Amino acid sequence: MTTDGTISLIIWGDDEHRFKLALGQLRELQDKREAGAIEILDRFRERKWRVDDVREVIRLGLIGGGMAPVDAFTLINRYVDNRPIMESLPVAFTILATALLGPMDDQLGKAQTEESSKVEGSASPNFMVQEPRSDSRRSKRMQ
Repeated sequence: MTTDGTISLIIWGDDEHRFKLALGQLRELQDKREAGAIEILDRFRERKWRVDDVREVIRLGLIGGGMAPVDAFTLINRYVDNRPIMESLPVAFTILATALLGPMDDQLGKAQTEESSKVEGSASPNFMVQEPRSDSRRSKRMQ
């Protein structure tokens, strides 16, 4: 991942692909999904996403990463439309989170340490696992 939000090391579908959501792709995503990028990211984190949230983030990420739109559509058809959507959800989350927040400390597919998975508000692809909040966490923050 680079500081401009480009992700070049995600293996998705049939190969390693480069993804990027620059301002133009973020605007198109907003128009197509009738929701801002933060709202879509929140939907991913809160498990309230829609199928086309996942689809459009990946499609636009491929285009922003330099792929021709027709080729991006072919891959979306093959690996989103005709596969279980949950295979692509972590990829979409990572693409959008990186575009909005910058590079994450860990790469998609690497095992995450137990400590980093406990950080509240983490943009980690492990957002699917939610841990219960405890009073001891809150009291530590207030000290």
